[in-house]
Amino acid sequence: MFCERGIRTFENYTRNTLDLSSIPAVKQESHCPIVIDPSQGCGRADLINSLCKGAVAMGADALLIEVHPNPAEAWSDGAQQLTLDGFKKLMRELKPIIKAAGRS
Repeated sequence: MFCERGIRTFENYTRNTLDLSSIPAVKQESHCPIVIDPSQGCGRADLINSLCKGAVAMGADALLIEVHPNPAEAWSDGAQQLTLDGFKKLMRELKPIIKAAGRS
């Protein structure tokens, strides 16, 4: 299993730069599944939905998403955690993308 969590770059808008191009590259070179961690990959909850949608469309096998009932009270990494309602909304929004990508 491979896990893409982002790479450190010179830009500081996000914590790391999540490299979605790694998905087709790993698929081409390996039989192993690839997991995308957008929470660590960007460090910002407001970007997670878009990164998840892109990852699914590009063939990611799994997503690792940080979720907390109240991110403001999380012991760590609250800025990158979705609320329970936000996670539920994301799962609904991913369904048509999963279907369009021919996945289940």
